[in-house]
Amino acid sequence: MKTALLLSGGMDSISLAWWKRPDIAITLDYGQRAAEAEINAATATCQALNITHHIVRVDCSSLGSGDIAGTKADSNAPSSDWWPYRNQMLISLAAMKAIALGVTHLWIGTVKSDGSHLDGTPEFVKKISDLMVFQEGGIVVEAPAIEFSTAELVRISAVTPGGLAWAHSCHKANVPCGNCRGCNKYFQVLDEVGYDLDRSR
Repeated sequence: MKTALLLSGGMDSISLAWWKRPDIAITLDYGQRAAEAEINAATATCQALNITHHIVRVDCSSLGSGDIAGTKADSNAPSSDWWPYRNQMLISLAAMKAIALGVTHLWIGTVKSDGSHLDGTPEFVKKISDLMVFQEGGIVVEAPAIEFSTAELVRISAVTPGGLAWAHSCHKANVPCGNCRGCNKYFQVLDEVGYDLDRSR
């Protein structure tokens, strides 16, 4: 079995990297506003854990919606940070890279709270995995932390405060805005797990 992690550089995927230690990590710049900060966070994580890191750049910004794309939210959007079919797109792009690297299992950092979107549910993960397995390469898609909250994942992962300090959760920019859903989640989780990043560096 050869494993790859779709490593966004956010709290969930960084914690998953510390917990599961994949063979390789794949980070995508698909035109999201915070791409460079996410890549920096993912790169630092891979260096700390000695994980081979691949960066894939595909500009899909013209297809984006809401905070992540820096545009008005689509009329179908359930929230301000919605990008149509984003997880489906990210998994497909990561798998396109992973198949050339001999990966058999692609892990995604979906957690329990992501179930507020259909593409964050166990049903979606099963369907996208079935589709990938059906196709050439037979890559299995798994979400090892889908039954955990982010705080629970942080705790079981044994990620250090310094390791978590690299996480970039802002949806709007490479410098945290402090007022988007991603930033709010970041601060809430830090408070819940009791990490003081100022003292951990």
